[in-house]
Amino acid sequence: MVEIAAQVPEEIADWFAGRGWRVRQHQADMLAASQAGKHAMLVADTGAGKTLAGFLPTLAAFCPSVLNGAAPPDGLHTLYVSPLKALAHDVQRNLLTPVADMGLDIRIETRSGDTPSDRKRRQRSRPPQILLTTPESLSLLLSFPESFALFAGLKRVVVDEIHAFATQKRGDLLALALSRLQAIAPDMQRVGLSATVADPEAFREWLAPWGDVDSVALVAGERGAAAQVEILLPEEERVPWGGHAAIWAIPQLYRRVCECRTTLIFTNTRFLAEYIFQKLWEANEQNLPIGIHHGSLSTEARRKVEAAMARGELRALVCTASLDLGVDWGDIDLVVQMGAPKGSSRLLQRIGRANHRLDQASRALLVPGNRFEFLEAWAAKDAVDEGQRDGEDFRPGSLDVLAQHVMACACAAPFDEQQLLADVRACLSYSWVDQSVWERVLSFIATGGYALRAYDKFKRITRDGHGVWRLTHPDQAQRHRMNAGIIVDSEMLSVRFRNGRSLGKVEERFAASLTPGDTFQFAGLNLEVEQLRDMELVVRACRKAAMIPSYGGLRLPLTTHLASRVRALLVDRAGWARFPDDVREWLEVQDWRSQLPGPDNLLVESFPHGGREYSVYYTFTGWNANQSLGMLVTKRMEDMGLMPGGFVANDYSLAVWGLKPVEDPAALLSPTILQEEFIDWVQDSYLLRRAFREVAVIAGLVERQHPGKRKTGRQVTFSTDLIYDVLRKYEPGHVLIEAAWADARSRMTDIERLGDLLDHAAERLEHVQLERVSPLAVPVMVMIGREAVPQGAADDELLLEAEALASAAMERDMPL
Repeated sequence: MVEIAAQVPEEIADWFAGRGWRVRQHQADMLAASQAGKHAMLVADTGAGKTLAGFLPTLAAFCPSVLNGAAPPDGLHTLYVSPLKALAHDVQRNLLTPVADMGLDIRIETRSGDTPSDRKRRQRSRPPQILLTTPESLSLLLSFPESFALFAGLKRVVVDEIHAFATQKRGDLLALALSRLQAIAPDMQRVGLSATVADPEAFREWLAPWGDVDSVALVAGERGAAAQVEILLPEEERVPWGGHAAIWAIPQLYRRVCECRTTLIFTNTRFLAEYIFQKLWEANEQNLPIGIHHGSLSTEARRKVEAAMARGELRALVCTASLDLGVDWGDIDLVVQMGAPKGSSRLLQRIGRANHRLDQASRALLVPGNRFEFLEAWAAKDAVDEGQRDGEDFRPGSLDVLAQHVMACACAAPFDEQQLLADVRACLSYSWVDQSVWERVLSFIATGGYALRAYDKFKRITRDGHGVWRLTHPDQAQRHRMNAGIIVDSEMLSVRFRNGRSLGKVEERFAASLTPGDTFQFAGLNLEVEQLRDMELVVRACRKAAMIPSYGGLRLPLTTHLASRVRALLVDRAGWARFPDDVREWLEVQDWRSQLPGPDNLLVESFPHGGREYSVYYTFTGWNANQSLGMLVTKRMEDMGLMPGGFVANDYSLAVWGLKPVEDPAALLSPTILQEEFIDWVQDSYLLRRAFREVAVIAGLVERQHPGKRKTGRQVTFSTDLIYDVLRKYEPGHVLIEAAWADARSRMTDIERLGDLLDHAAERLEHVQLERVSPLAVPVMVMIGREAVPQGAADDELLLEAEALASAAMERDMPL
């Protein structure tokens, strides 16, 4: 403690002592790293005071004992970057207390898409000492000429929850922004914070400028109390065969809500958030205050719920990943995960929202929707108990994001191409960019590319004879700022009452299906459509029955780490005794009638059912990879004359059917399928077009927003499809076609996991031919014909169909 006290200013030490706290070793280590002039990466459990540790050097710089009579630092001193707007606002609330208690002269403000435009203008000319923002808002700030003066005195950048976005496109954008900031403020220190990093060294390398890992101190936090994780099981019924909404659990869940002070209930989709909220409210006999929170709700609605939670006024809150990260509400005593957790790190992050104290165990309840989800929940619980985390690998930075960043730099000021290339290469994500790639990116921004250079609308920057680039017209800056961003969701329409009060947004494709008089449920209300005009749905509250809006977007992937754990559970026969009787019986009958897919084999079952021939592939590669495999296998079946009829997929398996039986599945799974059919399929499918739409918007080739007008999703799709067809025919090597292929391979098809599966398929494939459906096949078989029905809405039908299939699969003709 003597060593720690010597490093901490007296004002901070007294503040800790006054609260009965101590400065933890990792907090002191973060302060020491800053004093030594080093960047720092802190990995510490939730509740360990990570955020305060990241800000301690900033607070210390404003302490009178450190200033020794000098004036406090003026201008922007510290930049805090988080992946969520809610987290930035929560951090602001929690920082204001110590700043006020210590009497420090520090202004703290937030900046995001929700910040009023007049405040944004004022922040550029008179910034606070601490600014809390997101990667997108930071990139926009860097696009203004004032950015050089604004950031010239910047001392620190604190990147919170770094694991949540560093491996994605938002991380690419932030990496480029950090390099830009480092060029403006060479002495700026970088800080990364996380509780759930599986490979700290990889993130340390990502954080380091110019790959100088030694310049980044790696700080490990004190270990917290082990989380208490429980799996909820039906009291009288069996664990369901199919479905994902886990509606069976609502009565039991409501009793838990009644017993707790505050319960945070996570769902994996916005649809399920609305659906679970509706079902929970129907069970709410005591009229408890229960809220809902997801990214499509209006800013006003989200802020209202967040404030109510901070004041301890809600007994339960149903939410999505919009509240995954770092929000510090200490009165939450139970976190619930509805449906499959999909990854141990994600689950650990969500569990950490309970108690939010290092010395108190967080309590979590996992509610599986079906039997495979029960195994996944068990595997995730084991991983959490063992402290094992999973995560995504880093991949090369995306070219569409690079194009957006270059355009932002051009909006700020003319740039020298070699100097900017040096800045770009200073970050790990783009260290691979060579002169050839760089020239292609610049050429694209300057002309749109070879096939589009005849059109003036695509000419955004121009170069003089000395390698200096500038905007072709000042208006380009406004156009860029109106359209910049990384998150390209489906086009959204505003939902509002006639008096102008906004409720949030629903997807355009859903809104297009509505006519006046139709009803839907949103923001916890039943709404009737009065009018659809421009980009707005005008509604009124009603008491009529209502459907729930459906949402597009990619599904949360089952991590490789968790998939391996589920496979291990399947073959651990001695461990089945821990499972409920019906789950244990399910596995025992499967083991007797067929086989179980283990860690080192690929099980394929074939059987007749309902006049068709089925094959089920137990891949455990996640939904995206299984969808891709289904497309490829049915195409190859067609070429082989097997007359395929279709397929369905979940995270664990793929079911394919046709009129003729599959005698040799190995022939359908040869690795050449990725070299031949995959390319043809992706080019001819919607996937590459969808990927191109996203990269074209991110790169600024197609603009969604014009002054006073916003394009509809249909107009954006028409524009991008037209350009895609031109480029595919006349310039197939265009930089955005390359970027679209990278997206299609990674996010939309999960080609890496699919490739690993196919590489080993021939040597580890085990084909079992059965007379009827197997127990393990029932969860995927009940999905047939239901994929177009929103999750939850068809659960009762699914369960009835599952029982019919299960009676055949589980028929007790095995010896007892």
